[in-house]
Amino acid sequence: MASELQDPSGVYDYTEGSSSYPGEQQSLRSRRVSSQDSNQNYPQFNWNPEEDEEGDSGPPRELRSIPLPMSLKRAVRQVQQMKVPVVSRAESWKWKKTRSLRKLKDNSKQVLDVFTLWKKTLQKIGGNFGSGVHSYFIFLRFLVVLNFVSFFLIAGFVLAPSIVFRYVGPSLDNSTGPAECLEYNHNPNGTVFYQYFLDLLSGTGFMEYSYLFYGYYYNKVVENEDVTYNIPLAYILTAVFYFAFCLICIVARMGANARVAVATGGHTMGEYSMIVFTGWDYSCLRDRDTRLKQKNIHYRLQVDLEEERLKKRAAALTLGRKVLLYSLRTFLHLVAFGLIIGAFYGIFLAADFSQEKTAVQGILGLFYEYLPSIVITAGNFLVPMLCDQIALIEKYSPSTTVIVALLRAVFLRLVSLAVLLFTLWRQITCDGNIENDRCKLCQYDYKSYPCWETRIGQEMYKLTLFDLLINIAVLGLVEFPRRMVVDKCSCKLTQWVGRQEFVVPSNVLGLVYGQAVVWTGTLFCPLLPLINTIKFIILFYCKKITLFYNCRPAHRTFRSTTSTFFFLVVLLFGWGLATVVMVYSLAEIRPSLSCGPFRLFPNMWSVFPSSFYNLSESTQEFLFFIGSQSFSIPLFALSCVVMCYFIALASVYGKSVALLRTQLKLEGRDKQFLVKQIEQLGRQLHIPTNSAGVKD
Repeated sequence: MASELQDPSGVYDYTEGSSSYPGEQQSLRSRRVSSQDSNQNYPQFNWNPEEDEEGDSGPPRELRSIPLPMSLKRAVRQVQQMKVPVVSRAESWKWKKTRSLRKLKDNSKQVLDVFTLWKKTLQKIGGNFGSGVHSYFIFLRFLVVLNFVSFFLIAGFVLAPSIVFRYVGPSLDNSTGPAECLEYNHNPNGTVFYQYFLDLLSGTGFMEYSYLFYGYYYNKVVENEDVTYNIPLAYILTAVFYFAFCLICIVARMGANARVAVATGGHTMGEYSMIVFTGWDYSCLRDRDTRLKQKNIHYRLQVDLEEERLKKRAAALTLGRKVLLYSLRTFLHLVAFGLIIGAFYGIFLAADFSQEKTAVQGILGLFYEYLPSIVITAGNFLVPMLCDQIALIEKYSPSTTVIVALLRAVFLRLVSLAVLLFTLWRQITCDGNIENDRCKLCQYDYKSYPCWETRIGQEMYKLTLFDLLINIAVLGLVEFPRRMVVDKCSCKLTQWVGRQEFVVPSNVLGLVYGQAVVWTGTLFCPLLPLINTIKFIILFYCKKITLFYNCRPAHRTFRSTTSTFFFLVVLLFGWGLATVVMVYSLAEIRPSLSCGPFRLFPNMWSVFPSSFYNLSESTQEFLFFIGSQSFSIPLFALSCVVMCYFIALASVYGKSVALLRTQLKLEGRDKQFLVKQIEQLGRQLHIPTNSAGVKD
């Protein structure tokens, strides 16, 4: 009579009636049997393959009633509890390989985390001030890395070869043209000590005649047996690749943030689910890290609740209140637009007046040179502050308020930069009329702008430097005194004013504006990305100090999921403006005849055809083939096929997500219906129920 021992889940079978222990039977790998259970994660085993021929087996007996040694009983019980699967040698090797790769990946991630810039500081900021402020500092770190890598690109292909080959090889300086167009003073002006300080601030003097600006680079082509290097071609190709590299970085980061927004479905419920189920970081072991993570989750939940509250309030509005609200918003939009137009007009007048006073020297001349920067900074400070007060009256949700403020501020800042560039263009090209007496000889105003590229680079340099000085001055002269007055004085006025809040939209627009200035001026000031890297590093520590010592947590927080994506969209607008300026400068305006690597060409882009015809015939034929219809049409067709595939794939994924979301809603309704039925049945049968348990 055979009897078997079986655990309650029916995973392991042990058959008695054999004279030997299970270890003396044939190998366990050959005894695996297919599981009929619903749980397929653990394979089932038959410890005795010798089935009863009659198929008659008694009921399962408890382990304690079977006469076996205690060590064997203990082993059987441990196996039953652990449910350890027995795998083949190939599966075991695959599992070990996967585990090793995972361990290597984790170790590599830990090593990279050590070199991650400002990781602990950002974690502290996110825990104390929420994800909105945290997203600003993440955005700032991204710009620091972007500018630093861009500087290495420019230094490797333009700066270093220009330094090495400056006195090596022939120069193409056989400039032909009127003698007046070839005059350019290469001697720094002034020997007084304070003049060096003024030159440092304005980019003139010894700063102008250095590798910082366009005019100091020569049009050399180094040719020998080992090296052939065309500095004009390298200059323009580096500028093009620099812009392409920045675009790729922005789009890649936008894609990463867009995946988060798609994963949450763009709804509060998706964000809430992510916080509840995936919000906690189990690597937080110390008390400080745990408290920071708790505060971070608290702020994120606060944002979701605020969004839901405002949505319910908006849904409860009557038709009359909606008409009144939309009319008010339209009127306030017109008021904000009027303020922005007034700022544009002021910048135009200041830039025009500044260019007329270029002959003035000394401190007054420095003031005139910085007058456009002063007016732009004043407009960028006052107009967004008034627009923020207008946005409070419009009664948008926190996230929508941030986006509206960003749109207005980015329109102001980027178009103000465009107004300054337009003013410079008018004076360089004589309002676009090359037949004018000032521009007829050289096709640009050679008297006021003997090297107009360097002049534009100086304006962008001054804007970058002045923006940094203003941030440092505001920290030391406004924010710290305000905190001290609020902390020391107990009057009602100071307590009503209170400590300042860290306004994310205006700070983000400051970064976008600074980066747009750098993109615009890099063609004319190649070392501007390095200056901007140093500026952003200093700015990070200034903002960190003012955040922890001078600011209080914001009363109204916003969700960073969509706002971070919108920050990058705004940055893309700045990249687009700078790209337009670069393309127009390359293709339309005549380069200066007295300076720079393109002095011999009718426009900067002409270096490409002249360099192309110097290539070998096979290279020319290959490039002609790439530009021909035989290559472009199949490439276009293939691109369309790939695009259609990804569009179809995205559509399928979108439908799957929608179906899963609908299924979750239906299951939730079913559970609510069952809970109501249980409560109703309990009331009918007078069965006491645990209301807390039912709700759970």
